[in-house]
Amino acid sequence: MAELSKDKFRIVGCENADADEILRPNMTYFQDAWRRLKQNKVAIVSLIVLLLISLFTIFGPMMTHFKFEETNTDIINQRPNLVHLFGTDVLGRDLFARVSIGGRVSMIIALVGAIIDTVVGVLYGGVAGYFGGIVDDIMMRIIEILGSIPYLIVVILISLVLTEGGILPIIVALCFTGWVGMARLVRGQILQIKEQEYVLAAQALGANANRIILRHLIPNTVGVMIVSITFDIPSFIFAEAFLSFIGLGIKSPNTSWGALASSGQQNLMFYPTQLFFPSLFISLTMLSFNLLGDGLRDALDPRLRQ
Repeated sequence: MAELSKDKFRIVGCENADADEILRPNMTYFQDAWRRLKQNKVAIVSLIVLLLISLFTIFGPMMTHFKFEETNTDIINQRPNLVHLFGTDVLGRDLFARVSIGGRVSMIIALVGAIIDTVVGVLYGGVAGYFGGIVDDIMMRIIEILGSIPYLIVVILISLVLTEGGILPIIVALCFTGWVGMARLVRGQILQIKEQEYVLAAQALGANANRIILRHLIPNTVGVMIVSITFDIPSFIFAEAFLSFIGLGIKSPNTSWGALASSGQQNLMFYPTQLFFPSLFISLTMLSFNLLGDGLRDALDPRLRQ
């Protein structure tokens, strides 16, 4: 009879004994999105540039001893120097102070306009997508009518009604039809997810339409909304710059990047820096928001998760 011992045997087939062990920490949707966003170097650089521009618009006027509306005919059209970092304009006003104040105005218009567009568009698109049928048909026909109106005509009409000028008429004009794109986007997302099981469960438990839309449907479109906002903000900045450039925007003595570019192009041949600095900030801001939006779109897409 053969003599058996433990030395003649070895354990095999237990390589996957720890297969149920959690090898990575639990992460929420936004934590995972932030992890993937950090891997996108271009998006992170764009985010840093936007933070620096925001700090410049907030604290820039405090870094100079000159007020943005203060004129001095003894220092007109100076080139950049140690006293006036960006030079002066045709009235002797410090361009560093004016560019920082103008950036503040442009960013306020863009951020407030994007928030209004998002709130109105999300609520309108959420209601249209959830109820569907005749309600959706009527609401979408209204959107098509509003979307067919050129915003320049809206701006002119609102400028005639609100004759005092300033930020309010521009925000009203740009938001009058600007929310249409967000409403269409949210409606499409709601149509995709309203037949999910958790929505049917909420309906079976007696939840009303308001609760389902606000608590179950709209939160699941946050990723799409964030990406859309990052693209809406540069479009607002460009629209404001264009309107100010053609004289329908911010009125003097207030200023914006578009108004500064409009006044600077008149002296482009002799004093190009008066156009260069506001144009530089407009370009950097729009480019950074677009690149950041591309990065957020990739980071917030669960299909690209690895």
